Amino acid sequence: MIDIHYVTFDCAQPYELATFWRDAAGLEFHPATDKQDDEVLLLGPINLLFIKVPEGKTVKNRVHVDVTGSEDSTRDQEVERLLGLGATVQADRRKPDGTGWVTMLDPEGNEFCVCQGKAELEALRAGAGQA
Repeated sequence: MIDIHYVTFDCAQPYELATFWRDAAGLEFHPATDKQDDEVLLLGPINLLFIKVPEGKTVKNRVHVDVTGSEDSTRDQEVERLLGLGATVQADRRKPDGTGWVTMLDPEGNEFCVCQGKAELEALRAGAGQA
């Protein structure tokens, strides 16, 4: 068995991108963080590491993060909140029945998907059980 130590993002501006993800996920900067660092670490249930690299992103991520809202927020509320933080929508895969997800891009173009929250999934399951 392994433990995931970090999820690492290659990026042009580590502090700025880490700030987006800090605000998006409610994580905390490592206490020794400096805005000029080439590596910035966010601490949380899964640590996120942002490393400065010279080249820009050119193709689709081979690995991406799927996120959900907290206990009391919906997928759609999170999409709107993340747009306000600087994310953009790449592809809207929401379906009329409430299923689906939204593929978004963080400020440096890294893909991530916003999926239904726990309460939404439970409501869909309950509705499916009544059909």
